[in-house]
Amino acid sequence: MSTRPVLIVFAGLPGVGKSTLARRVGAALPAPVLPVDPIERVYGAAGPQAYQAVANLAELQLDLGLPVVVDAVNPVAESRELWLDLADRAKVPLRVVEVWCGDEAEHRRRIEARQAADPFYADLDWVRVLERRAEYQPYVGRRVVVDTTVPGDPLQPLLDYLRT
Repeated sequence: MSTRPVLIVFAGLPGVGKSTLARRVGAALPAPVLPVDPIERVYGAAGPQAYQAVANLAELQLDLGLPVVVDAVNPVAESRELWLDLADRAKVPLRVVEVWCGDEAEHRRRIEARQAADPFYADLDWVRVLERRAEYQPYVGRRVVVDTTVPGDPLQPLLDYLRT
């Protein structure tokens, strides 16, 4: 795959597998992967400020002619609009990958395992994920949806989608 500039945005609830897929896509392209989580770790639950910080970093990479992978929940229209505006401003294609975990028991297991393994996620329990799911606005627009509980490796289909 050529390394033309493209803004690739991963979206989905915590624990669905979006960070794992984002890192795999970043390695395959290659492209920098810019997750929102580390910014939130520094600033606390910064929300829009963390998203803006990642958008600023993404713009720098796009200006260098690089593809960029953004890893964030992107739960509402406001956060999604940020990426649309950036892609328009940078004159690059926007590719959205929405990640789901179609098996609720598996999703809960992932959240509880991550909560036990990483102190940053200590406050992100299953109840909080269910609250975030209730707040998660339906995605409208062109995107590919990946259910991480479906058998098979989604990497090649994702790379094919990113070529379009």
